[in-house]
Amino acid sequence: MIVSTGLACAILVGLFLVLVLIRVPVAFALGISTVPLVLLDIRLTPFIVIDRMFQSYNSFILLAVPFFLLAANLMNSGKITDKLIELSRVLTGWMPGGLGHVNVAVSMLFAGISGSSTADAAGCGKILIPAMVKEGYDRRFAIAITACSSVMGVIIPPSILMVVWGGVMQVSVGALFLAGAIPGLMIGLALMGTVYGYAKVYNYPTAGRPNLAEFVRAFKGAILALLTPVLVIGGIVGGIVTPTESAIIAAGYALFLGMFVYKTVTVRDLGVIFYDTGRFASISLFAIGTASAFGWMLAFFHVPQLIVDFMTGLEFGPFGTAIVIAALFLFFGLFIDAIPTIIILGTVLLPVATAADIHPVVFAIIGIVSLAFGLVTPPYGLCLLISASIGGMNVVQVMRDVVIILFPMLVILLLIIVFPEIVLWLPKELMPNSFN
Repeated sequence: MIVSTGLACAILVGLFLVLVLIRVPVAFALGISTVPLVLLDIRLTPFIVIDRMFQSYNSFILLAVPFFLLAANLMNSGKITDKLIELSRVLTGWMPGGLGHVNVAVSMLFAGISGSSTADAAGCGKILIPAMVKEGYDRRFAIAITACSSVMGVIIPPSILMVVWGGVMQVSVGALFLAGAIPGLMIGLALMGTVYGYAKVYNYPTAGRPNLAEFVRAFKGAILALLTPVLVIGGIVGGIVTPTESAIIAAGYALFLGMFVYKTVTVRDLGVIFYDTGRFASISLFAIGTASAFGWMLAFFHVPQLIVDFMTGLEFGPFGTAIVIAALFLFFGLFIDAIPTIIILGTVLLPVATAADIHPVVFAIIGIVSLAFGLVTPPYGLCLLISASIGGMNVVQVMRDVVIILFPMLVILLLIIVFPEIVLWLPKELMPNSFN
């Protein structure tokens, strides 16, 4: 038989949701959901699904994913996170709620190196959550601010999600990196404003005002680590290296710092670091494969065109369409990991955004910022789960503080939608040729 568009959509989405609800891992649920259609439709064979998975892996740009993960693991294992925390302390620790500001600042610095929010939550959380509790901060606040600030890892460049988005949607990764810089900075400042409000209400302490010698010492300790985003982003924007090559440079540079400069990574440590990197990279890449097969199946049955026609008929305009797109990404991010969501929902909504005259780079940043919220919202909320585990509390106990801290971040997302030039200004200025 030949399956209709409506039935195909109902089978794919319905079976996927059922599998997720019964706790089947998302990557497996995506692959299993395609099986009934392969069996029902005479035009499809299992080899088509396998071929689509292979084609998704056969992408040079996706090699950047394991290398950015390796760089993040090397940074954490090499105690480079400690250097960034010390620099953040002298820069922001003197303000009311000092360690809270340090938490946000180090997440911004770490985001410019690793591209991974989970690595940020784990690496920084292990140090800062116990330190904040010891200094008298409420444990729930310490966990919530650590989780929420870590989402900047996928917004401030370099970002693994931007690499995946650029590879899947054929958008310049360099332009995406530049486009995420200002929104990431705005979110960081909004979080600091929230910390300041908490500090005034609950009378949280400062971390002490540093002297010039402490500042110089902290800056000298962190300067080599801070060169990582310069090498990565500068190389891509300057057209010297590809995103994949920049990820390899970041990993090699982190290895050099850990083994030969700071001498905190030994040959014995490398086995564990490589194993953890391979494990996390394989999970991400397997999800990319099954999500690509799922997304191709949706396209084969013309589901994206159905959605485009429906949205176009509603005549929302650019602003209304952008709001709907953000809402969909926010909703899907509650339940599904960001990478498969990009491949499935992103490819489906790209024609919708194009029809509404939303720039592809603006569409990407709206999607990525919206998906970042999913890292701290149950039931998925991976960064929140990591932070709560480190802090020794249940996720439910910290949700009130998470909601309060997320509110200013939602305002920034709305500003991006209302004023897309926030996203487009840097790419237009620094990459005018490739961007246009």
